[in-house]
Amino acid sequence: MRRPAPMEAQKISKGVSRILTALAIVAGIVLFVLWRADNHRVEQLRMRITDGVLPSMAWVTRPVDFLASMTEDSRALMDVYEQNKTLRREIQHLKSWRETARRLEEENARLRALNNVRLAPRTTFVTGDVIADSGGPFRQTVLVNVGVRDGVLDGSAGVDGNGLVGRIVGVGEHAARMLLLTDFSSRIPVAIQPSGQRAILAGDGTPAPVLDFIEAVDQISPGDPIVTSGAGGLFPPNLPVGRVIMTAAGTWRAVLAADYARLEFVRLLRYRPDTGIDRPGDLVVPARPAAPGTLSNGPLGAITPLAE
Repeated sequence: MRRPAPMEAQKISKGVSRILTALAIVAGIVLFVLWRADNHRVEQLRMRITDGVLPSMAWVTRPVDFLASMTEDSRALMDVYEQNKTLRREIQHLKSWRETARRLEEENARLRALNNVRLAPRTTFVTGDVIADSGGPFRQTVLVNVGVRDGVLDGSAGVDGNGLVGRIVGVGEHAARMLLLTDFSSRIPVAIQPSGQRAILAGDGTPAPVLDFIEAVDQISPGDPIVTSGAGGLFPPNLPVGRVIMTAAGTWRAVLAADYARLEFVRLLRYRPDTGIDRPGDLVVPARPAAPGTLSNGPLGAITPLAE
């Protein structure tokens, strides 16, 4: 039997491919027409085709879904493994720091006992719920459901989980009103770290109060933390207040650490310093009146007889 020549084989393969392409096109057109046709019998035919194809498609896609889930699980397992390693390193680091802090605390206690240091009064607190908000354009205060019966004092500092919120400006038996740091009448003495520059945090109705009366502006920079200075004995020192920012107008302001948008609970500090001075010293005493024939000499009121 004679084999077909190469040219004839190419012609036959081209003819077969054209026939298959035409059949595929015709089958696609028929399926498109059947799928788009609005007829009850055609709808039944479509549903039969779908019912026949779906089981096979599900059988084909099941291994693919299984491999995809295995890949996702392995990736999650690797992430958990890496997080576990990171947490182990952090735990070891924290353990070393804990031991260091414990040694420093013991050393500090020994030094205080050795030097007979008098410690500052311990600050206690009471936590209250913000039950009303009378915020407005000219007055920004909140009402807290703790008062005199809970040991709240007029002028007490109020803090949330992040920093200073304001101070108490009115106390009742069962409630207290707290003036926020953003109020126009709020003035708080603060210190800017790490330079220790003193300033006054003055509210002006905006979320970022102004920093006034800064001693040395060239020693502060944006981002420096702001804490209470403790000046005046109203607030405990070193309460976090916020951070320093500079506006486009060149004014220094503070981004507050307290979250006023979600202010639900506040902690009112019961702080009363015991280092006040209630009487003058006796180093400089008033001068005694000079007797006739004498001359008062010296700041201590010493009396020197006049020369004859």
